[in-house]
Amino acid sequence: MFDKLFILGQYVTPQLAVSRLAGKLADNDRTPALKNRVIKWFIGRYGVNMSEAAEPNPEAYPSFNAFFTRELKPGIRPLDPDPKVLTSPVDGAISQLGQVSDDRVFQAKGQSFSLQELLGGDTERTKPFENGEFATIYLSPKDYHRIHMPVSGTLREMIHVPGKLFSVNPVTAENVPNLFARNERVVAIFDTDIGPLAMVLVGAMIVGSVETTWAGVVVPSGDGVSVSRYDHLKTPIRFEKGQEMGRFRLGSTVILVAPKGATEWKQDMIAGKTVRMGEAFGINS
Repeated sequence: MFDKLFILGQYVTPQLAVSRLAGKLADNDRTPALKNRVIKWFIGRYGVNMSEAAEPNPEAYPSFNAFFTRELKPGIRPLDPDPKVLTSPVDGAISQLGQVSDDRVFQAKGQSFSLQELLGGDTERTKPFENGEFATIYLSPKDYHRIHMPVSGTLREMIHVPGKLFSVNPVTAENVPNLFARNERVVAIFDTDIGPLAMVLVGAMIVGSVETTWAGVVVPSGDGVSVSRYDHLKTPIRFEKGQEMGRFRLGSTVILVAPKGATEWKQDMIAGKTVRMGEAFGINS
């Protein structure tokens, strides 16, 4: 009953207004006493491990978002150095992973969504990923929320796709059709040694915004899909494996998509498994 009410509530809630308000409150640095109380409550409620943070003192953060996107201590997430290994881009839990089948990406319990829709609706952009490999990783509130490159690559384009802002937790994934191709998202396409790689940063209820290291906070440029090309730059935007490429200002989900046969997910990577940024996630062909 609770799950049904939770899902129904998301359909009737003004998602965008609530999420934008949450983002503004999370950025507020004018009421430190309130900010400190909220951060301490959040740490206790979700079991955040502050001993891993570069700044372990909750009161040292100027805003809730500064705390939420906190940096980790150097070396706390060792990066697998093998160049043939694709590493986890985030801390989180695997929602699903496997192979795209006839443009459908498995979501949960009979739910799936269109890969072409996920990537912004362009046929040519989707072609290299037909019947490719995908992995969906959910970041819970307690997790580290910076996103890192799983493999070295050069940024080709970024696509902002407007949409809904449903929660992306497991309950919603099991009950809301087409969830990840329905929510607002930022798609980054990289050229890498294993071919093109799509990293999809999915927005969600009360996610203040998605931020990338090259464009800052990504905001809609209009009502439709917006595309920014970077492959014509004199100085390419290059990332090494493990380098930070973005962050969630309040949490969400990352979906990786690679061409067919480009990588093979490790056998112990299964739905529900907890992963840490930098650990071996797949073996490149």
